[in-house]
Amino acid sequence: MPILISISLLLLAFLTGSIPNGFLIARAKGIDIRKHGSGNIGATNVWRVCGRNAGLLCFFLDFLKGLAPSLLAGALLNNLISTRLATLSDTAAAALALAVALAAVLGHMFTPWLGFKGGKGISTGFGALIGVYPVFTLAALVALIAWLIALKLTRMVGISSVLAAAALTVVVVGSHFAPPSLQDTLARFPLYQRATPVHAGFALMLFLLIVYKHRANIVRTIKGTEPKIGQKKPN
Repeated sequence: MPILISISLLLLAFLTGSIPNGFLIARAKGIDIRKHGSGNIGATNVWRVCGRNAGLLCFFLDFLKGLAPSLLAGALLNNLISTRLATLSDTAAAALALAVALAAVLGHMFTPWLGFKGGKGISTGFGALIGVYPVFTLAALVALIAWLIALKLTRMVGISSVLAAAALTVVVVGSHFAPPSLQDTLARFPLYQRATPVHAGFALMLFLLIVYKHRANIVRTIKGTEPKIGQKKPN
């Protein structure tokens, strides 16, 4: 029974993440977002092509489709919804919670409804990690602050997203390897909990996935051709 519930939960997370909100929002305006701007269906390109309100709506909906599966997984694993998943070991429970978060992000990045081409996973990933309480909740908030600072300084969404992912990875991996004396100090902060090897490994894997999805942005940033907020993408 736990195996069947786990598989169903992973499938539900992937299908929820695969909802192409950006494509649907732009299509409602008579626009195929894949043929405009960067061609991406994420909130940034929707904002660029369809305007601020459309972009914010896309971000919010993409955030929710990451958050909802993570919250559902947490409810099942903590027996807020009665199932046998609450009997899993701590390691197995952590692995399942993170697998659900990853499934939602992968659904967004490789949506089957658009030929397995999707967004870059930032909005959905942020929502998914906020829901992995408490280890990734604090790390995701730190990543958001890093993203806002980087965006303010560079005005480039792509590289800001990569730097935010790096900040999240540093927080999670660092919390796992921090010495006991530092652990005692950090434990005084709200939401802090030491990451397990499962959490640290997941953070590294997610960082590499985000770098891969932003590889073109990284190359353009190095060349000095990455468009900034308010600028049109060069032809």
